[in-house]
Amino acid sequence: MAYTEKFQSLADDAMSQVQSVSPSEVGAMLKSGAVALDIRDKEEHDAGHIDGSLNISRGKLEMNVEGLIGDLDTVVICYCNANNRGALSAAALRSMGYSNARYIAGGLKAYRAV
Repeated sequence: MAYTEKFQSLADDAMSQVQSVSPSEVGAMLKSGAVALDIRDKEEHDAGHIDGSLNISRGKLEMNVEGLIGDLDTVVICYCNANNRGALSAAALRSMGYSNARYIAGGLKAYRAV
């Protein structure tokens, strides 16, 4: 998918602010209590997702996250199909005080390839 220069710049900035997680690390992190957060739209989530993941679309993240993840110390692993929305979401969560918000490098596509 081709993104606008401004959107990609915003996503790149978000990626520089938050830590990524290697797709191969995700399983162990989930077993240790991390929460996988699918920030894609409901239709995308319904078509396939990481087992046990929560789903809050990117457009409603800031409004709804506290109702699902109340503990600001929770390790939250945001993901989308690739990188951009996951990184933007993790950066937004960090600005809300979720100090352990991260994103899956390469997103769901990379996770499925492991």
